[in-house]
Amino acid sequence: MPDDTAIDAKHYAHPEALVSTEWLAAHLDDPAVRILESDEDVLLYDMGHIPGALKIDWHSDLNDPVLRDYIGRPEFEALVRRLGIGAGTTVVFYGDRNNWWATYALWVFELFGFRNGKILDGGRAKWEAEGRPMTEEVRQVAPSGYTASERDDARIRAFMPDVQAHVKARGRLVDVRSTDEYTGKTLHMPDYPQEGAMRGGHIPGARSVPWARAANADGTFRSAEELRAIYQDEAGLSPTDDVVAYCRIGERSSHTWFVLTYLLGYDKVRNYDGSWTEWGNAVRAPIER
Repeated sequence: MPDDTAIDAKHYAHPEALVSTEWLAAHLDDPAVRILESDEDVLLYDMGHIPGALKIDWHSDLNDPVLRDYIGRPEFEALVRRLGIGAGTTVVFYGDRNNWWATYALWVFELFGFRNGKILDGGRAKWEAEGRPMTEEVRQVAPSGYTASERDDARIRAFMPDVQAHVKARGRLVDVRSTDEYTGKTLHMPDYPQEGAMRGGHIPGARSVPWARAANADGTFRSAEELRAIYQDEAGLSPTDDVVAYCRIGERSSHTWFVLTYLLGYDKVRNYDGSWTEWGNAVRAPIER
């Protein structure tokens, strides 16, 4: 990919993981680029989206319909083929809420070894604020012959036994929920009572770094210098640490996973997607307040 001046200016460890709105505007008709919108509000896409973008529904496209788990290799392969994505396609993810669900979708893609994903810096909000074109037209694409790898959870995903071992070893944990959730004052996010837990608090030893601190007011990511001040100077993390991030169901923590992995270049970051809805409901799981 050519240089992206707006991204390069923020001095990230892996600037290739982001594209600016300027870059995307210049590549809307590039056949080697596929744009995917993944929103918390799944109706937003139908109300208007970036020209050429296709929709990823985080619930129905990426999650198993019965198990609390993600889709398997055959389902992922079928999804990617339907979206017309080949092995060499550059996929740009974007969405609402500071790219909250866009980073989640990218994280799930990476579980299957897909490494050509990028995030649109600023997401849907910045694109719209700049008055860039939106459309309700749904692009028709030819299915691809993409062959998916088996899902590899070990590299970037943590399960409850992994987190229990991590706590015992005094490993680094980042709780990216709100301060009130972290302290146990509230049992769920506002307006999300169905995703709460029996108990409030946080996993022992976890540092509190609310996920949205990584974003500017316009939805773009803060510079590398600003991010280091948050995660290293304040939270005491180091790029060589083995870090586990969590929230309530793994969506906000995927945003922090992206920040630590790609913007700051941390060696090993895993997303505990069971998060507080699992830990806070588990019998005898230790908590702190």
